Amino acid sequence: MGTESIVFYIFVIFSGAALLATLALYARQSLLVVYILLGVLAGPAVFGLVDDAVVIKQIAHIGVIFLLFLIGINLPPQKLLLMLRKTSIIAGVSSLLFFLIGLACGLGFGFSLVESAIIGAAMMFSSTIIGLKLLPTTVLHHQHTGEIIISILLLQDIIAIVILMLLPAQWQAGLPWLELVQLGLSLLGLIAFAYLFERFILIKLIRRFNRIHEYIFLMAIGWCLGMAELASVLGLSAEVGAFIAGVALATSPIALFIGDNLRPLRDFFLVIFFFALGASFDLAMLSQVLLPSLVIAALALGLKPFIFKVLLQRYNESAAVGLEVGVRLGQISEFSLFIAVLALELDVIGTEASYLIQLSTMLTFIFSSYFIVMRYPTPIAISDKLRRD
Repeated sequence: MGTESIVFYIFVIFSGAALLATLALYARQSLLVVYILLGVLAGPAVFGLVDDAVVIKQIAHIGVIFLLFLIGINLPPQKLLLMLRKTSIIAGVSSLLFFLIGLACGLGFGFSLVESAIIGAAMMFSSTIIGLKLLPTTVLHHQHTGEIIISILLLQDIIAIVILMLLPAQWQAGLPWLELVQLGLSLLGLIAFAYLFERFILIKLIRRFNRIHEYIFLMAIGWCLGMAELASVLGLSAEVGAFIAGVALATSPIALFIGDNLRPLRDFFLVIFFFALGASFDLAMLSQVLLPSLVIAALALGLKPFIFKVLLQRYNESAAVGLEVGVRLGQISEFSLFIAVLALELDVIGTEASYLIQLSTMLTFIFSSYFIVMRYPTPIAISDKLRRD
């Protein structure tokens, strides 16, 4: 693909997003819905303005990496461990319940046991992007709510990453213990490297040149993407590497400056991510998977808020906080899309099961983001009363 195509694709994405966003704001609609809809319209399925959705998805993946990096920057290790201890049971129990719901749905619609298990796995997770992009951080209540949401999402993401890692494993001989051991050793090695490099090299360079803001900006991007690439080389996901890179810097006084300066870059790539989500969907599969997708999406949107509310109330959270956390986590995750695509590429599941997961995820993205923007404070709320950064 030539430079002209890339420039044209970026033009279509952002000029189209600006136009549709203007109409959406007048109609009081969520901007996330706009980005997905634009992807469907401009992608191969409709007008074909963007005919290489794979390249766009690869570019968009950078936004997810930056998102995980910024999450880590706001989570010092001591605070992270405290949050994980508090919500580990909640995340574990809720994931098991969602898995069983998805498994039952898959079997009920005639999918094989393996396909149903993958559908159940996809149901387990909530969207990190929607959960955090629509969460205010400047009000004390939402700082507490955000801590709960982040800790649950983090545990879900770890489970999702383990599933992504184990999908290519050879299961014929039973549980792939060798892959599990390799995964654990790689993770420990990456954490150790991040700690030592940050303590003895990175932080000293940052302190030495901290008056040159451009240098800090470049070092932050290099550190984030470098750790993401190292994680990929070690057999982990780029997201895990970026998150560990962020946590390693979280205790540094420069962390707040880095977080503020990388947000616009994150948002740039996340717009592309949602566009790619719509552009990669094959509308020809719609008639085959629409009914089961609607059922699974409805179950996720309806049951996730209720289950999270009940579990959080058992840990002394108020009903209001429990419900808000549940609503903000009441969708299927972008990690579910990764699982669906990878499982299809590996012939673990068929095309219909993969598109079922993808459509269910997009439906929950649309309805969940719309409801959150209309009901709760968010940085992109239409109403001045609900808009919070």
